[in-house]
Amino acid sequence: MKRIGIIGAGIMGSGIAYLAALQGFEVVQYDTLEGAVTRSHAKALQRMDQAVDAGKMTAQERDLVYRRLTEAHDWNAFKDVDAIIEAVVEVLDVKIAIFQKLDAVVPAGVLLATNTSSLSITAIAQATRRPQDVLGLHFFNPAPVMKLIEIVRGEETSDVTVEKAQALAEELGKETIVVQKDTPGFVVNRVLMPLFIEAMRMLEEGVATAEDIDKGVRLGLNHPMGPLTLADFTGLDVDLHVMDYMYDEFHDDRFAAPLVLRRLVRAGHTGKKSGRGFYRYPSNK
Repeated sequence: MKRIGIIGAGIMGSGIAYLAALQGFEVVQYDTLEGAVTRSHAKALQRMDQAVDAGKMTAQERDLVYRRLTEAHDWNAFKDVDAIIEAVVEVLDVKIAIFQKLDAVVPAGVLLATNTSSLSITAIAQATRRPQDVLGLHFFNPAPVMKLIEIVRGEETSDVTVEKAQALAEELGKETIVVQKDTPGFVVNRVLMPLFIEAMRMLEEGVATAEDIDKGVRLGLNHPMGPLTLADFTGLDVDLHVMDYMYDEFHDDRFAAPLVLRRLVRAGHTGKKSGRGFYRYPSNK
C-alpha cells in the first residue's frame, strides 16, 4: 500500500492522516466542511515545525512529509487509493452514507475501513456491494502516539481483508488486536465504559472528589490516567454517545450513562472542547 484516503479532518482524521504521512504514505484527505482539511494540514505543519525546532526532525524531512498530504475535492479522488479510512462523527447513518458513496467510485478489493469506536461494522458494510472488503480500524487518540489499533471484523469481512489491515497497521508502526465478533464497543470500550460509569456514579454519590477518584485509580491500579480525566480527554459528548449506543444494544445497566454526565454535556462541558469537564463542573454533594 502506498496511497491512503482519509475521510474526515477532525481530531481523529487529522491524527491518522498525519501518522500515515509520517510513515511514508501518500495521503488524500477529504472533509465536507470547507477549510477543514486546510486547517488539518496546517496543524500538521505546526507540529512538525515544533519537531524541527526541538531537533527531532530536519527541515527536509518536514517538507517531504508535508508534500505527502493532499486535499481531495470530491469522491472521485479516491479512485486510485490502496486503502480508505473513514473517521467522521459517530453517527451510523452518516457513516453508511459515506460508504455508499465510496462503493460507487472505489475499485473492488480496496480496503474500506471505519474508525468507529463502537458502531456496527456489519451495518456499515451492508451499505456496500463488497462487505468482504469492509472492517473496523479503531485508532486511539492521539493517533500518532497511541500504539493500539483494534481490527474489527464484520459478519462478512474476509480473511484477506483482515490480513491487509494487519499489514497496514504494522506499516503505521502499530500493534493490533483482532475483534472476531462485531459487538458494540469491541474490546477496549466494552471494558472502559463501565469503568467511566462507575467513577461518575461515585462522584454523583459523593463517595469521593473527582481528584481522589482519579488518584485512587492511578496509584491503586497503576493506570497512567484516572478515569474521569480520561473521560474528559476523550470527550464527554463522545462518551455519552457511546454509552447510549451500547445501552440500546445490550439493554444492560452496566452501560447506562450517569446523570452527571448528561448534565455536563447539556451544560457544554464536553472535556476536550471546553476544558476538563469533571473538574470544572460544581461538585455533586
